[in-house]
Amino acid sequence: MRTTVTTLKGKTVAFAASGGLDSCTITRWLVDNGVTVVAFTADMAQPDESDFDTVRTRMLACGAKDYVRIPLHDAIAEAGLDIIQAQAYYEGRYWNTTGIGRHVIVAGMLPEMRKRGISVLSHGATGRGNDQVRFQLVTNMLEPTFEVYAPWRDEAFLSKFRGRSEMIDYCNERKLPIKATKDAPYSTDANLLGLTHEAGKLESLETPPSFVTPEMGVYPTKAPDAPELVTIRFEKGRPVSINNNKTTAYQAITRANQLGGKHGVGICYHLVENRFVGIKSRGVYEAPGMELLGSAYFYLLQLVLDRRSRELFDHLSLMLAKQVYQGYGYDLASKVALDAVKSFAQLVTGTVQVSLYKGHTHFASATDVPHSLYSEANASMEAIGEFDHADSEGFLRVLSVSARALAATKQVTR
Repeated sequence: MRTTVTTLKGKTVAFAASGGLDSCTITRWLVDNGVTVVAFTADMAQPDESDFDTVRTRMLACGAKDYVRIPLHDAIAEAGLDIIQAQAYYEGRYWNTTGIGRHVIVAGMLPEMRKRGISVLSHGATGRGNDQVRFQLVTNMLEPTFEVYAPWRDEAFLSKFRGRSEMIDYCNERKLPIKATKDAPYSTDANLLGLTHEAGKLESLETPPSFVTPEMGVYPTKAPDAPELVTIRFEKGRPVSINNNKTTAYQAITRANQLGGKHGVGICYHLVENRFVGIKSRGVYEAPGMELLGSAYFYLLQLVLDRRSRELFDHLSLMLAKQVYQGYGYDLASKVALDAVKSFAQLVTGTVQVSLYKGHTHFASATDVPHSLYSEANASMEAIGEFDHADSEGFLRVLSVSARALAATKQVTR
């Protein structure tokens, strides 16, 4: 049976609340329709919201019976590290910050819901976006007996609210403590790993990305005029120190956000992407720490993987990027692929130094990489080393057999 506000009357739902316009509107509307709401907010070190007492006050003022803050700093950091190890960025350099964030939110909510005997998870994701899929599939996979209620797919809600204007009017009429205004230029979703800006004036392709005000750093044009060297030590795929200061995964991403943001790394790059629901959308993203650590990790990965391993890794990387983006991050295929990625990660030990300058992360040096396959002697054009150039004569003769056969059978055309 389809879950609607009518079927929920008299029940309790756990609502994934950010404290924004959608959260305030939906909470009050559900309460007005006889539904008890417990507001759940994930604390994922989001840079745009650090005062969770204010969020609590706002949600209780909107009618929530109770408010639960779920501490997920380490969970989102570890999930981000998985993305870095897999190089699982989607259609360009979108580091899946919101996609993996939804997985972490639901995984964090479900145990708290069980404690309180709540079996309905609700969210404010719209019917044309990716988040509705992520909330639905992750809940279905991790707790298949639970219901998922999405107001933006409920005709009763849609008949009253066509968009932001109606929601703002509704909240203002009831004197709810919202921050949104009708002239807001865009909306932002954030966690430790990055910010996603979309909607509003950003829906016009005539609006340049520079219209967005960065919250995790500066635009490259505003970055320092001098480059900065940053040294990162990885051990078995994990960043264990930055500039010789030991770090946990959370500390590494936090520090990388600061360093990368300072130099405009991963700040507000424009991407028109293919949503899972079949439409194109425009996102403007910030992910300075993910871009910095992800680039440094990739430089070491280049030294470690042989040709066949690299081919397999690239396939897994592309697959996991799509899996996370589409909400399948916890299924069997993702688990097996991630296990394979972690096998590669066990070999990624080394110290890499990068130069940050005007939005770029340039390779500077790599040292103490015990599993590196790179040999300066073999690669040299100056000295023979272990690789004797003359040995290639027989190698090329073997390759020539099939090349000549293609020509003889007229399989090669010009």
